Amino acid sequence: MPNEATRPTGTHAHSDAPAESTRATPPADPHHTGTLPHRGLRFLLARRPVLIRLAAWSVLETGQTFLVGYGLARALDAGFLAGRSAVGLGWLGLAGIGVVVGAFGTGRVYRGVADLVEPLRDRLVERVVVRGVREGNGGALSGLTQQVELARDTFAGLVMVSRSFLFTAVGALAGLCSLDPLLLLVVAPPLLAGVSLFAATLRPLARRQETFLLADEALADGLGTVCPGLRDITAAGAEEQVAADAARLVDTEFRAARSLARWGVLRVAALAIGGQLPIVLLLATAPWLLGHGVTPGGLVGALAYVTQSLLPALQNLVHGLGTSGSRLTVVLRRLTPASTTPPPMPTPPATPVPHLTTPPALTLTSVTFAYGTGGDPVLRDLTLALPQGAHLAVVGPSGIGKSTLTALAAGLLRPGHGTIRMYGRPVSETLAQRVLIPQEAYVFSGTLAENLGHLRPDPVPEAELLAAAEAVGLTALLKSLGGPDAPVDPSALSAGERQLIALTRAYLSYAPLALLDEATCHLDPEAEERAERAFAARERPGGALVVVAHRISSARRAGRVLVMDGRETALGTHDDLLRRSPLYRDLVGSWSSEPALALGDTDRVDAVAGSGLAGDGRHVVAHGPVGQVQVPGDLRDGGPLGGQG
Repeated sequence: MPNEATRPTGTHAHSDAPAESTRATPPADPHHTGTLPHRGLRFLLARRPVLIRLAAWSVLETGQTFLVGYGLARALDAGFLAGRSAVGLGWLGLAGIGVVVGAFGTGRVYRGVADLVEPLRDRLVERVVVRGVREGNGGALSGLTQQVELARDTFAGLVMVSRSFLFTAVGALAGLCSLDPLLLLVVAPPLLAGVSLFAATLRPLARRQETFLLADEALADGLGTVCPGLRDITAAGAEEQVAADAARLVDTEFRAARSLARWGVLRVAALAIGGQLPIVLLLATAPWLLGHGVTPGGLVGALAYVTQSLLPALQNLVHGLGTSGSRLTVVLRRLTPASTTPPPMPTPPATPVPHLTTPPALTLTSVTFAYGTGGDPVLRDLTLALPQGAHLAVVGPSGIGKSTLTALAAGLLRPGHGTIRMYGRPVSETLAQRVLIPQEAYVFSGTLAENLGHLRPDPVPEAELLAAAEAVGLTALLKSLGGPDAPVDPSALSAGERQLIALTRAYLSYAPLALLDEATCHLDPEAEERAERAFAARERPGGALVVVAHRISSARRAGRVLVMDGRETALGTHDDLLRRSPLYRDLVGSWSSEPALALGDTDRVDAVAGSGLAGDGRHVVAHGPVGQVQVPGDLRDGGPLGGQG
């Protein structure tokens, strides 16, 4: 990994726009352009013969619906109430024949639906295969095995319920009009109002259904990421943040479910108005209807139309289109993006354009952080850009905020103000891009290979594992333990041995950004140098290295050094900081002359030592006269960290 190139400190602007190209753009496929409703309309219009056949067979259902109410009304008025039982039975028989004919038509409808649905399935399969094979989309298998079948089944159901409601409503309304127009006057307005209300809720309901599904998927993905790493979360002390992140995902899904339920109430209201209110109105206005020429048979027939035809058809429409329709919209949006071709690339200008830089590996912009709402900030307005390929050493007195800085960069802590981005994206979205090795190494019971491959999704090949051990300096320990398959007893290992295992584990991870927070403090200088050089030379696209240093050799090896002193920061090369940073000269002098001594804890526990004391965690280095070490709690050189990184 090359050292960071010389550049100004502070926030560095960069462009995420794609590089310009002269590549020709193929014409867009007309079948996959436009909005989803427009594409759906084009799909249906291209299959007009199938739609005509569906309509023709559905006419039989219309006749069945018409005869159910009309035949019952005539059986009463012209038959049973007139004392002509044979006539009444004849009309009932005719209505029964209508049911049989309608059932025959329904059977033929299924064939037409298949002719309409299977081409949709074929097109979706084609889209999924293109996206999976040509574009390398990892969700292609799920789309092919689940989402396409879901779309096909849902679309078929929607065609059935929509067609059934349309032709049933036509048959029922025609029957009401033939019995007496006054019946149509009572039934039609609430039916129209209910259908209109339901139609008005379709688009908002679909959006909320999609929001709920996305929230549910985000929660599942979040828990799927957290659960396998519970041990690491506990070892890193990140329980509170992980719990807070999980709580936010749960709250998001809860709010989405509550919003969806509120719109579901309107769907129930639409059903009540359109399907059940007409029954109440027919009963309530029965005396008036009978007094204005409506026959008893006509009134009973109207009730039959509403209860046996309109209400079931409306229920199927509301439940089918309201739920399945929203689900189909979500699936189709995922399977059929608006266009299969990229947008036209801009024509390059005649004059040369500057090269667009890649986003920095790590960017902190005006970051302020304090432990607790009433505490003094440990970091204040810190701005820092770490380019890809950089090697940065962080130095400063104990308790000044170095471990806090690495925890913020790793996403274990959230800043009170400011933003942190990793490779141009929020750090919360790129946790897999970084690996943090804390001072207290985490080793668990199991084999050595299991410990070393813990951050890899699949078992690490033995050859790669041995090469990593050789690079970091673990080979001697690996052999003494008995090889990669040897069991590990964490309590039997020294602190330095545990650090070597944790370092090799991080070295084997795919994360390009490595954060070493005093991760070599228990190693001798030679072992520390070997491990740091291994990480600096590690081949990862966009790789970068941040080392919280406790020896001058670490700072010398780094391309840049960040000095944190509580008042302002200084960033530069080792030689540059020797000239312009008095604190760095103090640290270098003390590092060169004194051994490490034990002290208390990391940044949050021990207060900043005075000018005669510097160090981190369990190690301090005296950089004043020997014996003038000051007790923790002396804050005369302390204060918030500020300035430009």
